[in-house]
Amino acid sequence: MPAINIEDLSEKDKLKMEVEQLRKEVKLERQPVSKCSEEIKNYIEERSGEDPLVKGIPEDKNPFKEKGGCVIA
Repeated sequence: MPAINIEDLSEKDKLKMEVEQLRKEVKLERQPVSKCSEEIKNYIEERSGEDPLVKGIPEDKNPFKEKGGCVIA
């Protein structure tokens, strides 16, 4: 589907697009931010033990660990 250049549309077409978008948005289920943020916080805390950014990666499974060092004598 090609991109639509809004500037090329008539005012009537712009308003039709806006009404279509508003119809889609009105069907979305809304929840308070306080509830959603609590759910996100709980989700993160429950999985923090498995998160490699929090826990770290074991040396034997780390594909980015240094293979060897360089010694200059």
